[in-house]
Amino acid sequence: MTAGLPSVAIVGRPNVGKSTLFNRIVGEQAAIVEDRPGVTRDRKTLEAEWLGVRFDVIDTGGWLPTGGELENKVSRQVEAAVREATLVLFVVDASTGITDEDESVAVWLRRIDKPVLLVANKADNLRRETEMWEFLRLGCGDPVPVSALHGRRAGDLLDEVIARLPQVETVDDDVLTDEFGEPIDLGGAKPPRVAIVGRPNVGKSTLFNRLVGEDRSVVHDLAGTTRDAIDTLVETEDGPVVFVDTAGMRRKSRIDDSAEYYSMVRALRAVDESDIALLVIDATEGVTGQDQRLAERVDASGCPVVVLLNKWDLLDDAEQRADITSQVADKLAFVGDSPVLKISARSGKGVHKLLPVLQEAIEQYHKRVPTRDVNRVLAAAQQKQPGPHGAKVMYALQGANDPPTFTLFVNKELPPAYVRYLERSLRDAFGFGAAPIKLRFRRRAE
Repeated sequence: MTAGLPSVAIVGRPNVGKSTLFNRIVGEQAAIVEDRPGVTRDRKTLEAEWLGVRFDVIDTGGWLPTGGELENKVSRQVEAAVREATLVLFVVDASTGITDEDESVAVWLRRIDKPVLLVANKADNLRRETEMWEFLRLGCGDPVPVSALHGRRAGDLLDEVIARLPQVETVDDDVLTDEFGEPIDLGGAKPPRVAIVGRPNVGKSTLFNRLVGEDRSVVHDLAGTTRDAIDTLVETEDGPVVFVDTAGMRRKSRIDDSAEYYSMVRALRAVDESDIALLVIDATEGVTGQDQRLAERVDASGCPVVVLLNKWDLLDDAEQRADITSQVADKLAFVGDSPVLKISARSGKGVHKLLPVLQEAIEQYHKRVPTRDVNRVLAAAQQKQPGPHGAKVMYALQGANDPPTFTLFVNKELPPAYVRYLERSLRDAFGFGAAPIKLRFRRRAE
């Protein structure tokens, strides 16, 4: 959340269009939307603006008075969003009228000390706008009609929202707050983004909650509990870090649900936008083929990888642990010198080792090397092992970072084996560690 901005929580029973309204307010398809209940589970926060007024919007799952373990955890996430909100939008479905679940939500909201704005969604025509007055029986004030899907009266709703928000001073875009609401001085730089990725049900959300210090994501033994990418800014000893919890990713051939497909798309996008990725592997199952494919996808994005062997405490004997360690070295050899940590997200054992490793990997990812040093290292490497058939690097420079990218001017094409030799020389000389290195080549006459 942005420092000083009021927040608006969107709540209601399942399948009334909360995520559609969230997308309409923030002006983008930020939340997964599908015409069935239970798609949204975690709470998601983004900044919105209307008529020059900025505020945070919180999307939530459906609140239910009773339910199974998963439904109860989703409801607790909704209640957490309401506790931190300045204004609550209570969304009902104008096409179906009042339900028992709507009445339960209304009873709950009337008990809390928060201003509530009743929103009659799916009011697509004048008839539904006329019929919406039955919602007065909920005791949450006059309903405001809107069609989040089509945008009908969305401006009128936003007018009502900002009229109920407190007046706030203009806030600097570079000022952020940590999970306790305290301002963080970023010095003009954006905090690094750390994506937590892996197969379904390997403990990503448990690790995410452990790192951010609260139950920010719904955790359940059901595979695929997390649907959207949820990010939280956390202040650490080494500065602010944004941790991003992502949905579990399976092979496309095994995805038979549209919500899961869009969850995978959001997870891949989160990887592409992150500075570093934490690849979580279930140590009790070992390194699977899907773990390998995920590591390849992360590596191809140019994002450094830290491998986390979760549930390490559940391995009983030394032989089993040695076998898992050997699998990582063998099946994930292509990720180079990526750190490998053995942790237990549930108990927190070994998690304290993660932040120093993250900080080092982030520094490597952003590192820049002077041109003279680049050429000195490459000249020494070529003197030690000349290129085949007279091929050589005549001049080189670092053209970019994030990840470190070097442009090499060559007299002829270099064979792949020699390219790997030069890359390893640069990596060893400048301590790039787990950070990926990109080499670009340009032919140049001698």
